[in-house]
Amino acid sequence: METTVSNYNGALQQPLNSGFNAQSTTQDVINGISLTGKTAIVTGGYAGIGLETTKTLVQAGAKVIVPARDVAKAQRNLAGIDAQIWAMDLMDAASIDAFALRFLNTGSPLHLLINNAGIMWVPLRRDARGYESQLSTNHLGHFQLTARLWPALKKANVARMVNVSSFGHQMAPFNFNDPNFEHREYETLLGYGQSKSANILFAVELAKRGAAHGVKAYSLHPGAVGDTDLNREGSDLLIKMGMLDADGNVTPEMAARLKTIQQGAATNVWCATSPQLDTVSGVYCEDCDVAPIDNGGIQAYEDRTAFNGVQPYAVSRENAQKLWAMSETMTGVAFNAE
Repeated sequence: METTVSNYNGALQQPLNSGFNAQSTTQDVINGISLTGKTAIVTGGYAGIGLETTKTLVQAGAKVIVPARDVAKAQRNLAGIDAQIWAMDLMDAASIDAFALRFLNTGSPLHLLINNAGIMWVPLRRDARGYESQLSTNHLGHFQLTARLWPALKKANVARMVNVSSFGHQMAPFNFNDPNFEHREYETLLGYGQSKSANILFAVELAKRGAAHGVKAYSLHPGAVGDTDLNREGSDLLIKMGMLDADGNVTPEMAARLKTIQQGAATNVWCATSPQLDTVSGVYCEDCDVAPIDNGGIQAYEDRTAFNGVQPYAVSRENAQKLWAMSETMTGVAFNAE
């Protein structure tokens, strides 16, 4: 059944009562689903929830390609897993183009594109174009990759793009006036927040533009997962926020809310494979279900009592269309998805 309704302004942000929850694992959601004959690309698919996602898709029969900035690390982490490792750096536009061309030259359709890689808690860094690193890695690199792979996604007839966002989008809307912190003081969490808002807006707009080609798009919050590479540079900040103690150990309060890797990757796999989403596209998901609209905002994030829902600004039609145009300008890539 063709999707005809967009998620502009959160029109489709209604939980489906999927039967899954925060404790559901990758094995729970993939149960009974075969991906034999399907091809998937998982960025960051060699660490954290990306590695678990890769394992799960391979076990379900998919051919999985993992783009890797650190090929040696990918080879170590994926040892014994039947996945291909191709070099690519999301902060290097030429690297993205080379990866995509290599894939297109295989002639294969692309059924699943999981834009999972991301960075967080980093000091101010810029790519070769001068763009702030979290925006460059988390959104712009994935926008360019998706655009370059668009012919292969269309070729699949039925394909899905999944953007791993975060409840951290609550920390900041996308700043269209100064996305690269050229005229305001840099705050790492604001940079992260706007990049995660961008992930959601990108999925909203791609869902609208890709509907005629059978390409669906989703974004998601995986949940708080302790055993990932995301916090490798943020221990001091995590201590200040009360998530780690003075010795760098997770506090008991935080530990009680952490998901396992298998639970953290479950929404990723659910968005990529679940037939429950066959007629829904452009939605932001969490705990293996469509999330509600949340107007609580940053207050809910700061008191850390509620980590659910999507902000209206992250599903805004105006913002989604504006971000698409700005992303084309910033990357120099015309993404004519319609």
